[in-house]
Amino acid sequence: MSKHESKSAETASLPAKSPAKKQNPTPTRREREAQNLRPLVPEDRKQAKREMQAKVRIEQAKAREGLAKGDDRYLRPTERGPQKRFMRNYIDARYSIGELLLPMMFLVIFATFIPSQSVGIWAMSFIWAFLAVCVLEAVMIANIIKRRIAAVVGKDKVEKGIMIGTIARSLQLRVMRMPKSQVKRGAKIEFTGK
Repeated sequence: MSKHESKSAETASLPAKSPAKKQNPTPTRREREAQNLRPLVPEDRKQAKREMQAKVRIEQAKAREGLAKGDDRYLRPTERGPQKRFMRNYIDARYSIGELLLPMMFLVIFATFIPSQSVGIWAMSFIWAFLAVCVLEAVMIANIIKRRIAAVVGKDKVEKGIMIGTIARSLQLRVMRMPKSQVKRGAKIEFTGK
């Protein structure tokens, strides 16, 4: 007797395993549709609307909180990932003269209300020069950030948007930044790629 014949003889002698028996008969289509039948419009529309609004409010609050904490799930796709997190943390860890731009602009607005025309001209000239210095500083910071990221992941894998993100974040007051600052000022920040 060959190996093949002996195996087939063994399997023939064993009883066939039957699947577990059904408890109930299969429901008909009409029964299934009756189960799933629910009104298209809720009976109490006002209550349904209140419940929906409450659910939306809870989801929005969760998204706001996640955004403030810097959770990647709630950030825009252009702000996600370790490179953008490093950019945010690097900017938040240092002092920037760009943070003073908004208060300076308010001072210039008040200076333009002074009746003397020369004060308004000097104030406008000052704010344009100050803006140029702030943008120049932000560009220099962006280049430093790009170099540090490129040292870890390579120059060709540096994500787009570092320059614009750095300029935008460094020109905001620290308390107005979103996501909120995750590091203290003066903290040493290194990019690890994670």
